[in-house]
Amino acid sequence: MLVPVLIGLTALLFAWVRNLPGDPARALLGQRATPEGIARVNELYGFDEPLLTQYFTYVKALATGDFGRSIKTGQPVVESFIEKFPGTLELGLAALIIAVIAGIPLGYYAAKHQGRTLDTMIVSGSLLGVVTPVFFLAILLKLVFANWLGWFPTTLRQDSRMDATHITNFYVLDGIMTQEWDAAWNACTHLVLPALALASIPLAIIVRITRAAVAEVLNEDYVRTARSKGLDSRVISRRHVLRNALLPVVTTIGLQAGLLLSGAVLTETVFAWNGIGKYLFEAIGQRDYPVLQGFILFIALIYALINLAVDVAYGVIDPRVRVS
Repeated sequence: MLVPVLIGLTALLFAWVRNLPGDPARALLGQRATPEGIARVNELYGFDEPLLTQYFTYVKALATGDFGRSIKTGQPVVESFIEKFPGTLELGLAALIIAVIAGIPLGYYAAKHQGRTLDTMIVSGSLLGVVTPVFFLAILLKLVFANWLGWFPTTLRQDSRMDATHITNFYVLDGIMTQEWDAAWNACTHLVLPALALASIPLAIIVRITRAAVAEVLNEDYVRTARSKGLDSRVISRRHVLRNALLPVVTTIGLQAGLLLSGAVLTETVFAWNGIGKYLFEAIGQRDYPVLQGFILFIALIYALINLAVDVAYGVIDPRVRVS
């Protein structure tokens, strides 16, 4: 289903981008825009042709692996994505690790203490995490932990004055690989606040899904049977409760991993993080059609692959899925 989904997405993307307010030629030329200059830019990029012709030209180029060039910089879209994606992936992985490591235990303990004070506190906190806008939380984190307390930096992926070696563009990994420990630590300190802001919504959702799944499994007959046989509570929790409650949780984690790529736009903008989110935000303002179309297609492909990985993970977690 991946191919027809991506084909449908190209049509929707093309229609959406072409209906954005503003004109890429005017955005490129700025105050120097004249009718003649606008006509030249439109002719150069084929914007003066009928929309249907533009679309088929775009699809034909995609079939050859050509995602076009940025109107603003002239850089190939694929090169820009390769350059910016490590920053977003590093941020997204950090946020996902925070959400999973904190979310599953919190959801489990909330279900184990259902109706008690601990459960109420965890559920209330998860609701707060869902309703708080990411950009507001990001600004609040910067205000408290960067401006007031001075514990963490406010912007960028690494101190601009630091002479660090970048091999993969994953700054933390690069610092470890080159044994530049000061660079790795500096990258980690820059990563903390954006990762916390981005992790807030996935964390809250994982907590709620885990709580619901564990609460449902705790009421199953086989759990009561295991208890009546005198099995150790840790064995019951690990083998019977968590394992059977993990399917919906894994699905949620997979969906949230894909959504982190799109949710990074606001977080990266607030923290001036050099990733695809910030680049997309700038491309929208500049009406950079090739960048918008190419980057969103890349994100959609990654999202689809993550969902495929989740489907495969079902068979690892639940033997019944493997049999079917």
